Amino acid sequence: MEISKDSKTALVFGATGLIGGHVTQFLLLHPAYEKVVVFVRRPLALEHPKLVQQVVDFDKPESFKHLVKGDDLFCCLGTTMAKAGSKEAFYKVDFTYAFQAAQMGSINGVGQYLLVSSVGADPGSRFFYSKVKGELEAAVKTLGFWSLHIFQPSVLLGERNENRFGEQLAGKIGSIFDRLTGGLLTKYRPIEADVVAKAMVSAAQGVKPGVHVYPSHFLQGLAAEIDQAMVLRK
Repeated sequence: MEISKDSKTALVFGATGLIGGHVTQFLLLHPAYEKVVVFVRRPLALEHPKLVQQVVDFDKPESFKHLVKGDDLFCCLGTTMAKAGSKEAFYKVDFTYAFQAAQMGSINGVGQYLLVSSVGADPGSRFFYSKVKGELEAAVKTLGFWSLHIFQPSVLLGERNENRFGEQLAGKIGSIFDRLTGGLLTKYRPIEADVVAKAMVSAAQGVKPGVHVYPSHFLQGLAAEIDQAMVLRK
């Protein structure tokens, strides 16, 4: 069953990132949305009749919480340990900011929260990255969204505005290793960032109450469904 409403408002956190940038573009092209509100530290070099840019200070959620109102909230916030510089700084972006976005949306009656997490997310993990992602998943599940969608992509492929040599190398190695093992590690196969973004926008159109978790290898099929509802303009 598909949502027939064609005047939805989408909210996007992390629109300057790899996945978030694609999500924003796909939302602007999708006929179900009449407004796409992005919350950013600095303005995007992008103009569109549907686009509303809210330049905010993520360390002062009280100053913009009243603006987090709409139908579907897409959270694509995330950084790396190298870029963050410390565990504390990483945690602030990947947990605190993402959870605050969810809290604000829940309080303001947003129906759906769509979260980019990661393969291997586990609050009990020995690996800090996976542990933080797992803790975030557990935390947002307590907020009572009508529909919660959690996406767990593996290593991301795609062009970035910043150099992440480690991820690029891991992506190449993962692709080779997956072929050598005959696809036994499909769950960990690298995935294109635009595929994750399309899967998120596609999932937001289904009438699916409750909690839904999408492993990385499931996203390709979900992403393909969106082409039936939108025309991608190059």
